[in-house]
Formats: sequence, structure tokens, C-alpha cells
Amino acid sequence: MQQQAQPQLLAAHESVDLHEIINFKTLCLAKSKLMQGLVFDQELKALMQKDVVQTKQDLTELQAIYENAPFQAPVPESRPTPILQ
Repeated sequence: MQQQAQPQLLAAHESVDLHEIINFKTLCLAKSKLMQGLVFDQELKALMQKDVVQTKQDLTELQAIYENAPFQAPVPESRPTPILQ
């Protein structure tokens, strides 16, 4: 008899921790995007852009893990946009 693999749900405390990490990373993303408009040093600006790209990738991976949470809050589709170019 073949058993089907069931998705392993996260424990409640793991879900809360993951939710807090997603919130923290989202805040860091917003700060990096916002601060890019205020930075004149090109090397620092490039580092901040690299951080934005990496953070977006991290959030995508974390959201995939978050799907295993026994309870969920909706993750907004919109992302912060820089107010300065």
C-alpha cells in the first residue's frame, strides 16, 4: 500500500516566527529601496540594490514556506516603491 506524502505543517510558534521574519525582511526591503534615493555614493547604492534583489528572492522563498503554516494572514501583493528616483 502506497502512502501519499502529506504537506508537513509548521507548529504555531514556527509560524509566528516565520511571520515575524517576513515582516522584518519586508521592512528592510522598504528601507533599502527608500534609502537608495538618498545615497550619492555609487558603490553603496549598488550594495543597496543588491540587497533589494536578494531580499525579494528571500521573501519569495519564505512565502513558499509560509504556505505550510496552519494559519495564515494575507501577504499583500504590492511592494513598496521608492519615493525618490
